Amino acid sequence: MNLREQVDLDNLPRHIAVIMDGNGRWAKKRGGLRIFGHQSAITAVRETVEAAAEMGVEYLTLYAFSTENWSRPATEVSALMQLLVSTIRKETATLNKNNIRLQTIGNTESLPKACQKELLEAIEITKDNSRMTLVLALSYSGRWDIAQAMQRIAVEVGHGTIAPTDISEATVARYLSTAGIPDPELLIRTSGEQRISNFLLWQLAYTELYITELLWPDFRKEHLYEAICAFQRRERRFGKTSEQLTK
Repeated sequence: MNLREQVDLDNLPRHIAVIMDGNGRWAKKRGGLRIFGHQSAITAVRETVEAAAEMGVEYLTLYAFSTENWSRPATEVSALMQLLVSTIRKETATLNKNNIRLQTIGNTESLPKACQKELLEAIEITKDNSRMTLVLALSYSGRWDIAQAMQRIAVEVGHGTIAPTDISEATVARYLSTAGIPDPELLIRTSGEQRISNFLLWQLAYTELYITELLWPDFRKEHLYEAICAFQRRERRFGKTSEQLTK
């Protein structure tokens, strides 16, 4: 039985998030520039999106560019932005054909105008698609997300539309950039790093973590199946005991 057949389609995580790490190291191993690794990672993205949609995953969030990534060398950032524009332009038709909706989270206003234009067009073209939602986290960080939510809530408190005593976890969730999207049940991180790197800090409270030594450009469909199988073998207790879950 291959890995695909081992996946229980009745027990899929509704939302999978991925920290796509290791592009630079992958390129360095091959004597290339870091951008070579980013370019080579497009196949991994395509296969992951296809596999998730084929199985019936509802949401897939990819950590494409963090707020901290702006501090990288200007040449790398510029090349990444150009790659982002060209990739979105090439892949939008495929997303639309496969009934996949594109969304973004993050401070996208900080992206170059060309990136914003391509993103807005792709989001508009795919807005009515319903098979799966692909979320790109761009110029995103978990701390930024929580801070902007607090700012927006503070404005509502100032207007008198929200009472401070009425602010709950549900209130905060409504003001995060992921409002309306279920929290990830599975987080996949490639390259073996043991951290979440300021990604979805609020939303990952009870997410199962799956870390693989594989570098992101080498990630393929079977590796997604492997991660989901590992997820399905785990017992998710949410603070309860095992005995409570069996009652």
